Amino acid sequence: MKIIASDYDGTLNHGGIDDKKRNAIKEWRKAGNLFGLVSGRGAPDLVELRRKNGFECDFLLASNGAVILNPDGEILAESRCDGRLAKPLLEFIMSIGCEWASVHTSFRCIIDERDDERLENEFTLKTLPEIPYFNQISTILPDDNEAAMVTEAIRKKFGEHLNPLQNGRCIDIVSADMNKAQGLYNLLEIVGAEYGDMITVGDNINDTHMIAEFRSYAMENAVQSIKDIADYITPGVTELIEKEL
Repeated sequence: MKIIASDYDGTLNHGGIDDKKRNAIKEWRKAGNLFGLVSGRGAPDLVELRRKNGFECDFLLASNGAVILNPDGEILAESRCDGRLAKPLLEFIMSIGCEWASVHTSFRCIIDERDDERLENEFTLKTLPEIPYFNQISTILPDDNEAAMVTEAIRKKFGEHLNPLQNGRCIDIVSADMNKAQGLYNLLEIVGAEYGDMITVGDNINDTHMIAEFRSYAMENAVQSIKDIADYITPGVTELIEKEL
């Protein structure tokens, strides 16, 4: 048995998800292998994307590996950050240029300082509800350079407890010991597989740990730092599957 753990945005969803890609995944699983996603997206988003795009899979790793789910969205394992860190972290990132953040916890809430109109799950720093724990807090900056600077500022101030992961102009903040590679190690324990069974594929900076840790493919459209550390380069997930089969 072999396992393909694929990033979603820019990787599985590079150029869309067509029947050729769906059929390749089906053949991979029919051969006795596992296929799943490992993404920076939150759990509800990832479950909905799988359903909407109609592809088969065996597992979903949301929030950069912090939440492991079955294809129907049942949580199998999760990494939690101390909820007491949420407010000081949000206050800090808002003070250095962020205006919006998404908190992934037992409920999802949006912190938005940009206007006065709020949806049911949207709050400001002043109206922020108590956060018992969070799996990930995400934010977005105007460009990659600003995201890199904010990522480093978060690491300097909160690095003992939290790990900020840059993904283009987005930043995903998880527990200090969490990243996509650690999430995949946790998955291996759950499914009873071994290190050598894992194959990863990705395209951006938050894929770095899993690309460096396991046998790996970088997408042709990947950032150069991912291409530099990957074992192979591939034009897409379909081609990767065909090669591995």
